[in-house]
Amino acid sequence: MRYIPHTEADVRAMLEAIGQPSLNALVAHIPETLRRQATLDVPDGLSETEVVARLSDLARRNRDDLVCFAGAGAYPHAIPAVVDAIISRSEFATAYTPYQPEVSQGTLQAIFEFQTLVASLFDLDVANASLYDGSTATAEAVLMAKRVLPKSRRVLIARSLPPQYREVVSTYLEGVEGIDLEEIPWSQNGRIDADALEARLRPAPAALIVGYPSFLGVIEDVERLAARVHAAGSLLVTVTAEGMALGLLRAPGTCGADIAVAEGQSFGIPVSFGGPYLGLFATRDRFVRSMPGRLVGETVDSDGRRGFVLTLATREQHIRRERATSNICTNQGLCALAATVFLALAGRQGLREIADRNARRARHALRSVCERAGAQAMFAAPFFNEFVVRLPDARRRHERALERGVLAGVPLGRWYPDLEDALLLCATEAHGPEDVERLAEALRE
Repeated sequence: MRYIPHTEADVRAMLEAIGQPSLNALVAHIPETLRRQATLDVPDGLSETEVVARLSDLARRNRDDLVCFAGAGAYPHAIPAVVDAIISRSEFATAYTPYQPEVSQGTLQAIFEFQTLVASLFDLDVANASLYDGSTATAEAVLMAKRVLPKSRRVLIARSLPPQYREVVSTYLEGVEGIDLEEIPWSQNGRIDADALEARLRPAPAALIVGYPSFLGVIEDVERLAARVHAAGSLLVTVTAEGMALGLLRAPGTCGADIAVAEGQSFGIPVSFGGPYLGLFATRDRFVRSMPGRLVGETVDSDGRRGFVLTLATREQHIRRERATSNICTNQGLCALAATVFLALAGRQGLREIADRNARRARHALRSVCERAGAQAMFAAPFFNEFVVRLPDARRRHERALERGVLAGVPLGRWYPDLEDALLLCATEAHGPEDVERLAEALRE
């Protein structure tokens, strides 16, 4: 049963206030194909049993028999049973904003431990209480860089950043004056083009936003980039779509990053139909007042007992909207808890071992598709668990692999016309040797 609290008169009044003639006009900027897909073709007047049967039939059309080598922002990793066991407990089922610390100590402590783990992962001073996902965390980092360096009108963003992340950043900035985005291309080896970057560092931009690893799987030389960017008087922001990479790579903070963001889906959150995701965000102490979201801190009460409170809460729910550092209104509490349990269980050494298995499995996959399917590695720069291969007639081979039960990565021509003959492949610890063999066989002519 639908619950719609607004009357038709209410809707008309709201539309009139914002200058729109109808609800359809309000969403007219969304492509028609997407609007059609958002509507379920279910006739009126069906019984509950008939509706369940209809929707179950739709659900059965989703294929769950594919061997999946598509990463590109969503990564299949093994999830220990203890993660679900803990986050399924009833006390966490409705955990949300802990406005009353005296009755929210468990939730606040879980968030505090989450922040501690994220700050350690990035080797930065302070982490916030999470954001929606990696893409919105990236957009928030751009806005934060502008707050730190308000006189800079430009932000440089790597073309090799995930396309969806770049789109979200652009959407965020549509209503923000004083920030111009400029894309920096990649060079022949897949890393950011050093000459193009050097040419754009004058006048100094607010920040350079770079993938670590990039959407192409390439690992950037963050330390060298940080030196160049800092010499120009700008900030460096690293974006990690595959959080598991941080188990093996040098931490962004160690390499000189000023702000580091990541997608936390790899840490105990399954690959689902577009979510849920989890945004990780960390920075240095001197920038904490410009950090988005909120911060849980540790204190003691009047009796000297350890306690936890919201130390910093510069969101629009707490202060005037125009002065807020962020208008994101949730901290993805359950996903943050899952990541906390996963990271605490794995520990520093365990995370490194998992990441090492990812790197080894990816190299095995690359060798196999090159030797047996005639693929060629496209970039010479180091990679983690994703890599780009060039294949003649890549799209047709990708479609044929699907028919053979293998999702052979992602065709890159969709976002990069100059990579029409390329596939982005990902292998993790969840792929066994037999899976890799199926991939290589599925991509053969």
